[in-house]
Amino acid sequence: MIHSSTDGDCLIITLDRPDKANALTLEMLQTLADTVEGATAKVLILTGNGRVFSAGADLDAARAGLATSPLWERLSGAVADYAGLTIAAINGTVAGGAMGMVLACDLRISVTDAKFFYPVMRLGFLPQPSDVMRMGALVGPSRTKFVLMAGQKVPASEGLGWGLVDQIVTAENLIGTAKALATDALGASHAHIIAIKRMI
Repeated sequence: MIHSSTDGDCLIITLDRPDKANALTLEMLQTLADTVEGATAKVLILTGNGRVFSAGADLDAARAGLATSPLWERLSGAVADYAGLTIAAINGTVAGGAMGMVLACDLRISVTDAKFFYPVMRLGFLPQPSDVMRMGALVGPSRTKFVLMAGQKVPASEGLGWGLVDQIVTAENLIGTAKALATDALGASHAHIIAIKRMI
């Protein structure tokens, strides 16, 4: 359900549960966190298989306590702290807790028909604290409230104008574009990548 592949010094992690909209189970979340924490590649690309990046927590697992698991913060923290360039190659809609790893990436590229939403108000859960801070840093407090409090689904085209998405591409060019954006980082030393990332 989590597939990893390498292309030189580029690690691609794919959410691979397309029949369930890549909804995350406890096992998947644990594997994601372990994989990111143990990775040493200069570039990390996160993507999904199918037409949805991730629907967030699996509903049965969420009811059993996954929605409030510290694993969400652990995963997004591991992505944010990653000693390399991180790119979310968003192959489709991102919902709920799955937004955390996307917001924690250095760059976000998306297919045209993706939507972004985080229905915590309707579902009665609190969002992960770091997700709120990262979303606010990207799009500002009012638009963060638009998503988290008004429960609005933001199309990728609108997210581009907000700064939630950095580039929109076709599905066929998604991974190719992510790899192209990684070219300079792949040619640099780890120390150089980390130094620039820390400066920003």
